Amino acid sequence: MTGIGIIIILFQIYPFMGYKSAKSTIKILAQIYEPLSSLNWMAIGLGAMTIAIIYLFPKVTKVVPSALVALLAATMTAYYLKLDIPLIGEIPSGLPSLQIEGLFSIVPSMTWMIIEFAATIAALGAIDSLLTSVIADNITKTKHNSHRELIGQGIGNIASGLIGGLPGAGATMRTIVNVNAGGKTRLSGLTHSLLLFTILLGLGKYAACIPMCVLAGILITFGIGIVDYHKGLRYLFHVPRADAVILIIVMAITVFENLIHAVGVGVVLACVLFMKKASDLAELGTTVTPLGSSREEELWEDEKSVYDEYRDKIYIKHMSGPMFFGFTSRFQELIKELDPGIKILIIRMREVPYIDQSGVFVLQESILELRMKDVMVLMTGVQPQPLDMMKKIDIIPSLITEEFLFKKFTDCELWLKYNLKNISESLKKL
Repeated sequence: MTGIGIIIILFQIYPFMGYKSAKSTIKILAQIYEPLSSLNWMAIGLGAMTIAIIYLFPKVTKVVPSALVALLAATMTAYYLKLDIPLIGEIPSGLPSLQIEGLFSIVPSMTWMIIEFAATIAALGAIDSLLTSVIADNITKTKHNSHRELIGQGIGNIASGLIGGLPGAGATMRTIVNVNAGGKTRLSGLTHSLLLFTILLGLGKYAACIPMCVLAGILITFGIGIVDYHKGLRYLFHVPRADAVILIIVMAITVFENLIHAVGVGVVLACVLFMKKASDLAELGTTVTPLGSSREEELWEDEKSVYDEYRDKIYIKHMSGPMFFGFTSRFQELIKELDPGIKILIIRMREVPYIDQSGVFVLQESILELRMKDVMVLMTGVQPQPLDMMKKIDIIPSLITEEFLFKKFTDCELWLKYNLKNISESLKKL
């Protein structure tokens, strides 16, 4: 939420100084010299008064939201002193008329284009609303109902379209202001809607007198309140470097672009980081060693019984963690690092819960390469998902028959003892 807080503050700098805000964050920073060259001290003073009331009034009482008190007090001050500062201005009043006739004038050739744009706007609106809901959950420590939020948004946008209105979505800024002002139930949202409706019916002439610098002062305080210093920026240099870089990138995109793009980039970067970490963990837990060169601590507990009997004859490959495309290249390298004289390889897969398409094809290529070198491949502890994937692309039974699949390593050990004579004869031919 730090990026959102910074955006709120930046977009209120111009109104706080008595000027109309620029359209983007970049323009705000690039054109900041314009308001600074001729400051409107009356607007700045009234904005400062608003901020002071918001921070100080709760020390008197918390029954009435300090933001509401600041809004009324500052607006009345500007009105009675006739201060020369920008106001909200005229607000259209009256109920809009239905625009249903537009539905019957759609040209058939434009139908798919309309559907495409409608689907895009619906998706973006849904993402925006759900993001707002998640932020509200973090503040209020509650859990929203996504289905209810999206259904309500859809009904509202249908009604808006019938009167020629633009589609809307959850507004993060208004939600935060509402929560910080004390809104805790659906009644706050209902009150907000009714107040807007009354403004539309006639109270707009009073709302038109609200100074822009007063609204800017209110929003600046809320922007400062949601800058996540204690959980985010404070520990920026103490968290893993990759996590810190993602945080900075997402925050920068939020500030200089928009929240939706920031979330998309953040999700992609987080997925890449997760895959890198998972790959590192899989690589760390994956070893290929002959029993004869294995140190006692490198052996798994159930392998110690075969240590003396098959040393220097059999290689065991320990697989650990999910086998996906982030780890496939390293897996191929491990296979190529095998001793050229190897004749038996046992692949232990009891700690491989998942294998994706890339992983299973690399496994297939590796087994084919081993078979070309006359290497016997045995597998133990294959879990259901990897087993199903290997059967689908015919690794099993074409490359590895059911005879060479074992549920437990002890079963593999028994098979080795039973076929020891044949194995030994094969090894003597080396």
